[in-house]
Amino acid sequence: MPESGQKATREHITGTPVAVPAARRASLLVTLVLGGLTALPPLSMDMYLPALPEVTRSLTAPAATVQLTLTACLAGMALGQLVVGPMSDKWGRRRPLLAGMVVYVLATAVCAFAPSAELLIAFRLLQGLAGAAGIVIARAVVRDLYDGVEMARFFSTLMLISGVAPVIAPVIGGQILRITDWRGVFHVLAVIGVLLTLVVWRFLHETLPPERRQEGGVGQALRTMRGLLADRVFTGYMLAGGLAFAALFAYISASPFVVQEIYGASPQTFSLLFGLNSIGLVAVGQINGKLLVGRVSLDKALGFGLSVILLAATALLLMTTGVFGEVGLVPVAAGLFVLMSAMGLAMPNTNAQALMRTPHAAGSASALLGTSSFLIGAIASPLVGIAGERTAVPMAVVQLACAAASLTCFLLLCRPWRPTP
Repeated sequence: MPESGQKATREHITGTPVAVPAARRASLLVTLVLGGLTALPPLSMDMYLPALPEVTRSLTAPAATVQLTLTACLAGMALGQLVVGPMSDKWGRRRPLLAGMVVYVLATAVCAFAPSAELLIAFRLLQGLAGAAGIVIARAVVRDLYDGVEMARFFSTLMLISGVAPVIAPVIGGQILRITDWRGVFHVLAVIGVLLTLVVWRFLHETLPPERRQEGGVGQALRTMRGLLADRVFTGYMLAGGLAFAALFAYISASPFVVQEIYGASPQTFSLLFGLNSIGLVAVGQINGKLLVGRVSLDKALGFGLSVILLAATALLLMTTGVFGEVGLVPVAAGLFVLMSAMGLAMPNTNAQALMRTPHAAGSASALLGTSSFLIGAIASPLVGIAGERTAVPMAVVQLACAAASLTCFLLLCRPWRPTP
């Protein structure tokens, strides 16, 4: 980053110019804070998973009803970003973020004492709506502080932090259930929320100066989003990233059944494979940020990543349909590992390229990126079970369709071979 950009970044973080060592410490601190904000939603979703059977018994509710507590949280995270993103463009990043964190803590606390499944569903929805503030504003803050290569590197670093959360969250939840009941999971989440709120209040200063804020109310926010969607290249990156994320969602939804029910692996083996795939995603994300960014154009790295995802999905479909005869778990697991690892090139680079086009409305742009990913992923996830739990073909079909659509959107809308308009 040029010296002027570094100075601006330091002033945004601290409010006054500081020495370079202090700036580095501040940058590390901001990384940890933003990483915590992006990790909180997956913690909220996945720490709760081991407790689902106990919730069903405790609230004497059908399993399908208790599953709606997950759907409600996911829907809240998707829709909340559309609200919080424009708010942060109008009022700055701190106020909407702190308000969202306070509401998150209160909603989580109510979940811990919910006497019925219906009330739990309602406050899980509110928890997701409020938790969305951390996702959308973290991306907007990155856009405020960084540009170009530095922004792509920062997104790769965030992936290192947020990518670990889905791996460790079920383990943490399982350990909590050893000493308390399912309500204890929400108590722990509420404490995490309080600590993160205090850290944000103390260390994350405003990064959007008043002169760069958007004026107007809801109508202006909608016009801003419409303008962003009218930008062909931005929409191309948004759709490419959302569809790649849908292939990831398809893996998360189907892999427990594919690995355990179809290929007969133990839960421990499934956990090991899930962890290895997550490590692959994080590792490639770090390779992208530390080695490729600045040496290879973001579009080339993104195009390569999407191509690898497409090839891996094609191989998975050929294996699951029996083209290569009966294949065991190892080849399928290898295909899933390659597909997941390539996400480390696709996800940070689509975010970086899209947000680089929107310095004037980073909050709204971040909201559209996050909401589209969650909604497309939520649509794709149920399709993997359309033919039952005894075949992996639907998972591979969904992944291949999403990968092909993602690469198509990137090529047709972003047109990476042409100069960026």
